[in-house]
Amino acid sequence: MHISLDGFVAGPNGEMDWIKIEEEIFDHVGKRISQTNTAMYGRKTFEMMENYWPTAADQPNASKHDIEHSKWYGKVHKIVLSRSMKESGLTNTTVISDNLTDRLENIKQQAGNEILLFGSPTATDALIQLDLIDGYWLFVNPIILGRGISLFANIKVKTKLSLLSTHPFRCGVAELNYMVDRQ
Repeated sequence: MHISLDGFVAGPNGEMDWIKIEEEIFDHVGKRISQTNTAMYGRKTFEMMENYWPTAADQPNASKHDIEHSKWYGKVHKIVLSRSMKESGLTNTTVISDNLTDRLENIKQQAGNEILLFGSPTATDALIQLDLIDGYWLFVNPIILGRGISLFANIKVKTKLSLLSTHPFRCGVAELNYMVDRQ
């Protein structure tokens, strides 16, 4: 998830025009997600993804990233956290609207590897409140927004983390990969 230095994932009106996106980051992310077979989204993020990725590779000016991510998106199992969306008609997609803890624990047992949550501040907040996040993969952008949608606004319990890796990018973004320390 992209985040500002002061902890915001979007501006006050949901704007994300401050996020630095470039080929070096796309290549780095592509290597990691290619090893993942399950992606999770909140409803809003899923709808944005569904409107773009299924046909992104077919566009005349499709970038290398568009082609690779579109291919991955087409084969990855998608989980959508939503109280309003229905599963009917969705390919390779599971919608979870209730019993979040039980349903996710069941999927984790079957997934075979990590489940990556993409964007989705509301879904992330729900998962944090239920202590269902095992790690944070953050892309800290070199900007201070001052206000906006905070990733950690509703934290009620201190959570200790262990740093797994860091990766600086030429554009000034720093990847921080943390595991939740459950000891």
